Amino acid sequence: MYSRIIAVLLFILTSPVFVIVSIWIYLEDGGPVFFKQKRIGKGYTFFQIYKFRSMKKETPNVATHLLTNPEFFLLKSGTFLRKLSLDELPNLINIIKGEMVFVGPRPALYNQTDLMELRKKAGIENLKPGITGWAQINGRDEISLEEKVNLEKYYLTNKSLFFDSKIIFLTLFAVFLRKGVKH
Repeated sequence: MYSRIIAVLLFILTSPVFVIVSIWIYLEDGGPVFFKQKRIGKGYTFFQIYKFRSMKKETPNVATHLLTNPEFFLLKSGTFLRKLSLDELPNLINIIKGEMVFVGPRPALYNQTDLMELRKKAGIENLKPGITGWAQINGRDEISLEEKVNLEKYYLTNKSLFFDSKIIFLTLFAVFLRKGVKH
């Protein structure tokens, strides 16, 4: 409940950023400015995640690390958005809708069955996905699925308000240093 209230307040406070980024994306590559993608939520349910579109319209709908040449598809605005993780700002809409929280495992793509099988074995699928998480600040794109799930399991067994606050603080620090970001 508190996540949703905080997300509404952050959405209102960041609305000028939403407007500026939307105009920038639209001028560079037309609409839509939001990227929607089917993701896996709590209890292996599906939802549409919202992000600012950072890639060209004709980009294949796969995880960025699976593209042969992701830089070819990246918009100029997208480079900036990803550098500061501003492409994730529309995830606030998912929090407001109750599909996500601020801290939890990143929502898997609808076709990442390998990741979801590991998460099911570890009990992670019962957590609501988050904008950031323990695995995000401990490797993000640079760690194996097994390492990611081990970090998510650690989060599950140690979940607390203090731990969530620590993860949010470390996320802001990691975004500033671009730690673990490949694209």
